[in-house]
Amino acid sequence: MSTVSHDRVANRFTTEVEGHSARLDYTLSGKVMNITHTRVPPEIGGRGVAADLMRAALEVAQAEGWSINPVCTYASAYMRKHHLATQQGHIDELLDEALDESFPASDSPSVGGSS
Repeated sequence: MSTVSHDRVANRFTTEVEGHSARLDYTLSGKVMNITHTRVPPEIGGRGVAADLMRAALEVAQAEGWSINPVCTYASAYMRKHHLATQQGHIDELLDEALDESFPASDSPSVGGSS
């Protein structure tokens, strides 16, 4: 994971890896962060640098109460991929909660027990 800097004046997240700079640009429209561009030089591509930039942008957006509009193709693909993972994680949590309610830990197990 690379160290990402946020320049609020330029509406940009940047990181440097092995002397190469990568960036994510955005605009703000009210409380909407429009992610307009991600750029990772080929020399450092395939290492998760763009994902690091996206994670940093999403953390700031969440902290500020902004919604995200992924305008650039990478941001859009990232959001689709990670939204599904988040959605699946939420479904798993709901299922665990339902199981806990149906079978509380304080109930003694009836399987294999004698009556």
